Amino acid sequence: MSKSESESTAPRLKRREYEKELRKLQGRLCMLQDWVKHKGLRVIIIFEGRDAAGKGGVIKAITERVSPRVFRVVALPAPSDREKTQLYMQRYIQHMPAAGEVVIFDRSWYNRAGVEHVMGFCSKEEYKRFLELCPTVERFIIGAEGGIRLIKVWLEVSDEEQKQRFEARIEDPLRQWKLSPMDLPSRSKWFEYSRARDRMLDATDTEDSPWHILRSDDKRRARLNCIRHILDAIPHKEVPREKVKLPKREMEHAYDDQATLKHRKFVREVY
Repeated sequence: MSKSESESTAPRLKRREYEKELRKLQGRLCMLQDWVKHKGLRVIIIFEGRDAAGKGGVIKAITERVSPRVFRVVALPAPSDREKTQLYMQRYIQHMPAAGEVVIFDRSWYNRAGVEHVMGFCSKEEYKRFLELCPTVERFIIGAEGGIRLIKVWLEVSDEEQKQRFEARIEDPLRQWKLSPMDLPSRSKWFEYSRARDRMLDATDTEDSPWHILRSDDKRRARLNCIRHILDAIPHKEVPREKVKLPKREMEHAYDDQATLKHRKFVREVY
């Protein structure tokens, strides 16, 4: 049995164990953040996968302890009428990182290889041309001035787990907002999406820009494994910090700054 197969059958990770390990990894992400700023690195992380594969949870685990000015999340809506007339990659290129930034694409230009192809939102010619040109475009992105580090992750969720997650979205009022118009068709078109995934990987899993598959049935394990993968993919060191000393309040212009608020409107303290 391979390592990935054994991990996929491992028991679900307990919350306490998960949170303890997550805190450690998030601390290392803060260290990576300092290194990216210090070295002026430019990083793109792409997350793709079926609906309900867990992309949002992975991205939240990555970003909840780092600065949104360094780790920037891009989740583009459907293209506008104007954007539909642009070069396909144009709307994505404008979001690419400057020095000292990590841009996370919650779905990316690979929409064309997935939902657009399966749901008929692009022509067969557009789909074929995308698969042919994508590796060339990515080589340019990686090799352009200063270079961009490109990390591509495919979240692989099983048939049964996706079914359970969709059912939870239907029943739970707190999750119903997650049920998009594309969710139910994606459920019925499981095998069409599987074939699209396989063709995408065949065409774009290159030595310069490889894909890595992240098993995501166990959300907690998936989040930890993904953060570890990102940390390993970007060699980094701790950046020395100057010791910070909190300054004392200056008292020269002191006054009772709470008394001046007494006649203002306050939020009702229910709790």
